[in-house]
Amino acid sequence: MLQKFNDLNKDLIVNINGKLVHRDQAGVSPFDSVVQGGDAVWEGLRLYKGRIFRLYMHLDRLADSARALAFAEIPTHEHIVSEIRKTLEANQMTDSVHLRLTLTRGVKYTSGMDPRLNTKGPTLIILAEHKAPVYDKTGIKLITSTFRRPTGEVLDPRIHHNNLLNSILAKIQANAAGADDALMLDSRGFIAETNATHVFFVRGKEIMTPFTHACPEGITRGAVLDLCAQHRIPYEIRDISIAEAYRADEMFCTGTMGEIAPVLELDGRKIGTGNSGPVTLDLCDLFKRMVEREGDKVL
Repeated sequence: MLQKFNDLNKDLIVNINGKLVHRDQAGVSPFDSVVQGGDAVWEGLRLYKGRIFRLYMHLDRLADSARALAFAEIPTHEHIVSEIRKTLEANQMTDSVHLRLTLTRGVKYTSGMDPRLNTKGPTLIILAEHKAPVYDKTGIKLITSTFRRPTGEVLDPRIHHNNLLNSILAKIQANAAGADDALMLDSRGFIAETNATHVFFVRGKEIMTPFTHACPEGITRGAVLDLCAQHRIPYEIRDISIAEAYRADEMFCTGTMGEIAPVLELDGRKIGTGNSGPVTLDLCDLFKRMVEREGDKVL
């Protein structure tokens, strides 16, 4: 899965600490912590007809991650929403937009790891793009990566941080194998997530998804679990082995950038019939209706 350039994005206006600049002139200081050590947190948001789905859940996670990393200052939700609105209005965007929020520890007065070198406050970057869900809704193919997702004793996955090298290495393997993405296991050999999304499995009428011991607590994942509860679809959260994945009737992945996408093949093995299954299709429809009726108005 390779994203294509969208001509609608050629003259994007990017928001960096409240300053609106053309994408070709946008940049941050070489002394910024995100450049110096990936010292930043981020969120991906999606705009549907002037509303951002579960906006304040995303902002809570952003603030919680920054707090866990002991950021000295964290912008208020109200300030971030105001800057989001300003960015969308500058780009004349109202629908089918993906936003990436990045909050860095800010600019250092000299290079180094020590957070005490940061005395100018955080840097807030808002990048809004015209971007439809990135996965093929007819289905995608995965391989299992040899790279493992670290658990809390290495780095707590509840910190939604900008150091994505673990994911990038897995994505490189997927690219080399001709797959769309890579499934990643935790240090115990159980399934964690893919390099970019959470995963669900269907066996009979029951849905299963892994614990979040080695992956973030996804917003779209939570929405799917809410849908299961609302519509009395049985589900279980537990350790899932790769052998169980191979024998699943259905498999799908979830995320803000790609919404819900069926997985048709894993490691060259067909999942179920090799087509989108009925449970997955039902949840896609329910999710579509959920985002149409929910969402925080920003425009």
